[in-house]
Amino acid sequence: MDRKQLIFLMALFLFLASLPVQAKEFKIATVAPDGSSWMQEMRRGASEITERTQNRVTFKFYPGGIMGDEKNVLRKIRIGQLHGAALTTLGLARIYPENQIYGLPLKFGTYEEVDYVRARMDAGIIKGLEERGFIAFGLGEGGFVYIMSQVPVHRISDLKDQRVWLPEGDTISLTLMDVAGISPVTLPLTDVLTGLQTGLITTIGSTTSFAIALQWHTKIKYLTETPLFYAYGTFVIQRKAFNKISRADQTVVRDVLGRVVEKLNQQTRKDNESAKQALLKQGVKLVNPSEQDMEELRQVSSKAIKALAKERVYTPEMLQTVNSHLEALHENKAATAQKK
Repeated sequence: MDRKQLIFLMALFLFLASLPVQAKEFKIATVAPDGSSWMQEMRRGASEITERTQNRVTFKFYPGGIMGDEKNVLRKIRIGQLHGAALTTLGLARIYPENQIYGLPLKFGTYEEVDYVRARMDAGIIKGLEERGFIAFGLGEGGFVYIMSQVPVHRISDLKDQRVWLPEGDTISLTLMDVAGISPVTLPLTDVLTGLQTGLITTIGSTTSFAIALQWHTKIKYLTETPLFYAYGTFVIQRKAFNKISRADQTVVRDVLGRVVEKLNQQTRKDNESAKQALLKQGVKLVNPSEQDMEELRQVSSKAIKALAKERVYTPEMLQTVNSHLEALHENKAATAQKK
């Protein structure tokens, strides 16, 4: 072998070595039950990706929380046992705490406000997640979180005699409860149904569709019709694992999963309304707080938001951005109303 052939072979070896290793299978965990609309759409998307990449990229899902809570799932991702997950706001907060800005208490009162702010801020949150090592394919709506209980809850004082559930690691809700003088019961998502069945907890916060999907609705009698928090989640893949597939396959995955998340984002709002109607048919009664009770809740929420600032749950700049967008929306609406 002459010198030119040797140089050529060395160059070829270095080029091949520099190509990304194509991961044949992404292992993905989720608390979503198998058979749920989320899992159905994700499986359809996974099938399309497999077909378009000619079997170079496949997915294996672990639904129903069988891989543990989000804390354990993230640990398994970091050690390589999993490659990604569908995470709620709380799970995402372990990666990028500032993402919780959407979930501050009483920050949004309508979906119009949600849509206006998200259209202007989602891209920044997705970028923040990627900078911290996770590829997101858009943000999926969870919806408004309501108080659901076994006795009517009109006001904060009604919660003081209840066993209120909070998810593990939910700094925002914990701070709100602390300001309100309420001692909650902390449990992982996977233990909530058992907690309701045994009486360990009597009150939960949830979206309507999530409550039905996880069978929590079977143990509640009342829903307080005040949007307490806005919840969202998304499907993320660890950037290190994602970068092991070719650029062309990455483009396919981004395209397909981006469309899937957007479809789920739109479907969730419909599912939540359908779930609410299902709860009413089941006999769940709506509770509407008085203006006086709402004012008390607003004051407690304001104190909690200030306390969360000290804990650095969000940056002042991000809160100012959200508030500025909401002010702009309300000013535009007022100006439009005056013209009419």
